[in-house]
Amino acid sequence: MGPGPINADPRVLRAMSAQLVGQYDPAMTGYMTETMGLYRDVFRTGNEQTLVIDGTARAGIEAALVSLIQPGDRVLVPIFGRFGHLLREIAERVGAEVHVREVRWGTVFTPAAIERAIIETRPALLAIVHGDTSTTLAQPLDELGDICARHGVLFYTDATASLGGNTFEADAWGLDAVTAGLQKCLAGPSGSAPATFSDRAVDVIESRRSIEAGIREPGDAVLSNRIRSNYFDLAMLFDYWGPRRLNHHTEATTALYGARECARLLVEEGLADAVARHRLHGSAMLAGVHGLGLSVFGDPAHRMNNVVAVEIPDVVNGDAVRGSLLEDFGIEIGTSFGPLHGKVWRIGVMGYNARKDTVLTTLAALEQVLRRAGASVTGGGGVGAAWDLYADADRAGVDDSEAAADAAAVLS
Repeated sequence: MGPGPINADPRVLRAMSAQLVGQYDPAMTGYMTETMGLYRDVFRTGNEQTLVIDGTARAGIEAALVSLIQPGDRVLVPIFGRFGHLLREIAERVGAEVHVREVRWGTVFTPAAIERAIIETRPALLAIVHGDTSTTLAQPLDELGDICARHGVLFYTDATASLGGNTFEADAWGLDAVTAGLQKCLAGPSGSAPATFSDRAVDVIESRRSIEAGIREPGDAVLSNRIRSNYFDLAMLFDYWGPRRLNHHTEATTALYGARECARLLVEEGLADAVARHRLHGSAMLAGVHGLGLSVFGDPAHRMNNVVAVEIPDVVNGDAVRGSLLEDFGIEIGTSFGPLHGKVWRIGVMGYNARKDTVLTTLAALEQVLRRAGASVTGGGGVGAAWDLYADADRAGVDDSEAAADAAAVLS
């Protein structure tokens, strides 16, 4: 029940146990094409170039940035948590002229602040995290696409922590590039990075296309400004996943089975229903934490549905509490980074673990561990508050978890 990875859905694990298939077997190329279509639904996009990058979520980030940025390009990175610093780090290593804006952890940026920074820095690319698990907050993106379009700026976001559990609209929000991972709301293992790229982003990437020797065909360009990574060269990956099927690397077959099944699960459930499920159970966890008498970190108006940051009571040792939860109850929760290290626990409610039983069990166990550690908590308050919220949601209708979110807001 940490901020990720979480327990994978059993269907994903079963899919990953299937026998390997050669990467150019018609079955495998069929799976690849099917997976592209599934992730178009997941990202809510019509982008042709929607694929899965073999590697963790960070591999997706690096592939996007190294393929979109040329040395000397100006990049704007608004930072509101640990993973904004990661975007800055990768962009700097690519050779970009990186401009940073920061807000206090626990808050997010206004659209006006980001537009002001764009006017001041005139970047080629805006790179921003959607949901940052270090602070548990989600940056609103719905107005940023229009801002970027007005100023001729490419718009990239890392949606690893948010995709599948929070509303996400790649096309409607005007995104040019999005990357993610499986190990959070998509209910899979780390190791695959779904990604999607608009025509505008593809034009930039294709302008740097340079096919490697050994697979180059007559007429293939060899450029001096080629993408400065071979493995993360999206121009070649587009050919690998597309009709040309140009050899690039040996496909991570088992990982692809898992990524495909994650998307199938989400599409079968329905994106809106998956978001509502995360909102319901995340709100129940939030209500339960408050019911125990604990405080929550960060602006509640911008909290992600799928993770709660709990302020650690002064009277307990945060790591000892986490250790007892793991050793005595088999439940893992997380700590955080940077200025929040040792100050908050992060409790995830996502993917396969976004369920009523996991929420109630975690709250009951947390109460007992805190009592033994000497903290003053409300007896039965956590489970009781979560139960009340579920009852309110049942009365409002199982598919309407807005009522549950409203009840959690009242409790907070």
